[in-house]
Amino acid sequence: MEAVNLLSSNRYTEKQIGYLFISVLVNSNSELIRLINNAIKNDLASRNPTFMGLALHCIANVGSREMAEAFAGEIPKILVAGDTMDSVKQSAALCLLRLYRTSPDLVPMGDWTSRVVHLLNDQHLGVVTAATSLITTLAQKNPEEFKTSVSLAVSRLSRIVTSASTDLQDYTYYFVPAPWLSVKLLRLLQCYPPPEDPAVRGRLTECLETILNKAQEPPKSKKVQHSNAKNAVLFEAISLIIHHDSEPNLLVRACNQLGQFLQHRETNLRYLALESMCTLASSEFSHEAVKTHIETVINALKTERDVSVRQRAVDLLYAMCDRSNAQQIVAEMLSYLETADYSIREEIVLKVAILAEKYAVDYTWYVDTILNLIRIAGDYVSEEVWYRVIQIVINRDDVQGYAAKTVFEALQAPACHENLVKVGGYILGEFGNLIAGDPRSSPLIQFNLLHSKFHLCSVPTRALLLSTYIKFVNLFPEVKTTIQDVLRSDSQLKNADVELQQRAVEYLRLSTVASTDILATVLEEMPPFPERESSILAKLKKKKGPNTVTDLEDAKRERSADVNGGPEPAPASAASTPSPSADLLGLGATPPAPVGPPPSSGGLLVDVFSDSPSAVAPLAPGSEDNFARFVCKNNGVLFENQLLQIGLKSEFRQNLGRMFIFYGNKTSTQFLNFTPTLICSDDLQTNLSLQTKPVDPTVDGGAQVQQVVNIECVSDFTEAPVLNIQFRYGGTFQNVSVKLPITLNKFFQPTEMASQDFFQRWKQLSSPQQEVQNIFKAKHPMDTEITKAKIIGFGSALLEDVDPNPANFVGAGIIHTKTTQIGCLLRLEPNLQAQMYRLTLRTSKETVSQRLCELLSEQF
Repeated sequence: MEAVNLLSSNRYTEKQIGYLFISVLVNSNSELIRLINNAIKNDLASRNPTFMGLALHCIANVGSREMAEAFAGEIPKILVAGDTMDSVKQSAALCLLRLYRTSPDLVPMGDWTSRVVHLLNDQHLGVVTAATSLITTLAQKNPEEFKTSVSLAVSRLSRIVTSASTDLQDYTYYFVPAPWLSVKLLRLLQCYPPPEDPAVRGRLTECLETILNKAQEPPKSKKVQHSNAKNAVLFEAISLIIHHDSEPNLLVRACNQLGQFLQHRETNLRYLALESMCTLASSEFSHEAVKTHIETVINALKTERDVSVRQRAVDLLYAMCDRSNAQQIVAEMLSYLETADYSIREEIVLKVAILAEKYAVDYTWYVDTILNLIRIAGDYVSEEVWYRVIQIVINRDDVQGYAAKTVFEALQAPACHENLVKVGGYILGEFGNLIAGDPRSSPLIQFNLLHSKFHLCSVPTRALLLSTYIKFVNLFPEVKTTIQDVLRSDSQLKNADVELQQRAVEYLRLSTVASTDILATVLEEMPPFPERESSILAKLKKKKGPNTVTDLEDAKRERSADVNGGPEPAPASAASTPSPSADLLGLGATPPAPVGPPPSSGGLLVDVFSDSPSAVAPLAPGSEDNFARFVCKNNGVLFENQLLQIGLKSEFRQNLGRMFIFYGNKTSTQFLNFTPTLICSDDLQTNLSLQTKPVDPTVDGGAQVQQVVNIECVSDFTEAPVLNIQFRYGGTFQNVSVKLPITLNKFFQPTEMASQDFFQRWKQLSSPQQEVQNIFKAKHPMDTEITKAKIIGFGSALLEDVDPNPANFVGAGIIHTKTTQIGCLLRLEPNLQAQMYRLTLRTSKETVSQRLCELLSEQF
């Protein structure tokens, strides 16, 4: 209250202390917030620049939704008013940026956008700098509205770049004119394609050439600040050149400039140069120029001390690889792998496997490379890599005999990595007959060689070897009795592992009962696998996240497909690729489920062309897992495939909630007839009230639209609503359904309780209907801090020092519905030795106890 009183003082020092105190300590739902907002309103209206500055700083520092609701409409007026002082304009621009980042839906667009863009012409460079930060963020979300900023940004940049360092005295930093503003303007231009107006485009090209020329000039100061500022502008300019990817001359110049940095003594510069060259390598204009630096990059890989720089060198070698240099690059990566840092080994293994496959002219080289890979870094060779080798060997007749011979030789080593045993077992089981003519690799020798490794292997590998043995029974009748003896031994028939026991029993019966013809049919060679995207490539993309080099190459290909007017193939939904364990190569993409009922023969023609929009797709695979992840959190990505990303941001208070659903179009093509629908069962509709606002039926390529859902919990409920999205993409009808994570625990209000109150209430809720208990095995590592965070995220208060056993977790809260309030107590008892939990919930209503117990059990 004292601090609030200080706000009405007319002395700067008192007002400053009041605002400082409030910025740091006031909670956004404090009851004083109305008084504070009034004081801020008065200061904003006072036209005293010092007081206005203090008020704007306070709004930005608190930055809460309430603040945005109160002032988001006021601040743009201050920002574009003609009589506002420059220092206040700067603060207003940055304050608006802060509010936009926390509550974009509350910042009104429209009336003032064009006037904000014209701040780029302001006389005061501080105002321009603050405005550029604001415009860049707004332009990323609404590119069309801020399109006019491009020409203004180019002319402003041109004036800065061509000015002498003495012209902009206050904004010259170590002889570099306005470097941070230049960087921001270049970043703003990266929100848009190259300017269409030839005059603007020519002026921008001149600017970029001038920046590249200045990089070649001798430094005007030996101080590190001078080179930092100069290089900051240079790297941002190179990012813009790469982003536009349309000026061959500039791309090659950028590449040569980066090439000079590859041997710079400054580690950061070497890192940045390698990182930017990775992107340049995927441009058709500069790929050849990048390749000229191959020796320097290989040298960096061998001599560089910093592991993160070495990792970038690996990325660059991967990006610059093509048919002409693949063998050299793969050889260098393999030799580096022997001493590579453990943290990047798996990634290098994936990259070597992809390059070897992609650029293999001679598949014997490919087989040698992968076996070498397993020998050098077997622990880091994931299943996808050796699955892929097997797939390629099975699909290519010309390499089968060579593969069998090579794995047979590799298995001679006294210590073989288990992955090599898997590859060897699979390939010899299929193609061992191709080398059985040589007395040095007769059937019995092959069998003995594999069996000598059997006892050292894990269960899945032994299971694979048993399959190899039964294949041998078909390929080589002469070793049939030897193999039957092995299958008949107690260690197989009475194995503790059910998988091994079942295989041994069934294979033994098969080999004794079946006639040779039946045996030959059941155990014939594997048929060729259908060609699909390599599962290794998918794994690398997943590991590296979006916008990796491989993604850039795909984007390039997509772009060129567009240019040539070819129809763009609609990617299969990501959901249709099952996990690798579900199917040997992670390749058996299940065909997407047909949309809607099968057409009747009468209306066949009609049905073929209809979208059947009434039909709702079954839930997308993985929807349940994602749903479970949101039980204890409110924000994140709910669903993603190649076309669409759905993000959520939600907030709940007592029995009310609001959810923002963000639909992002990940492609470069528009989505048409975009209709998201919320589907609730009759039961759910009576207990949960949902109101949604419709969204725009067209979603542009790369754009994101938002939908607000207002939620009211009328009574306790168990099911969850389903979100169904239907749209047309490139001529095909898309239909996706996901479960929306609105669960009963979202309406929890935490309640703090002392130990005696807790146990007194616990005893009161002791009737059998009120208590639900679940004893279950831990699915995740038993980490105390994570468990605490999950209980708090679940919505209840975490009560410390209540349970006599400090290892147990105790929580309390009240579920608010429109009709009633239901008190809830929970107790979670972990047993570390057994890796088990016992969860007990007591509430005044049986269905609530049941549902909360189900939801929370899934989290541990």
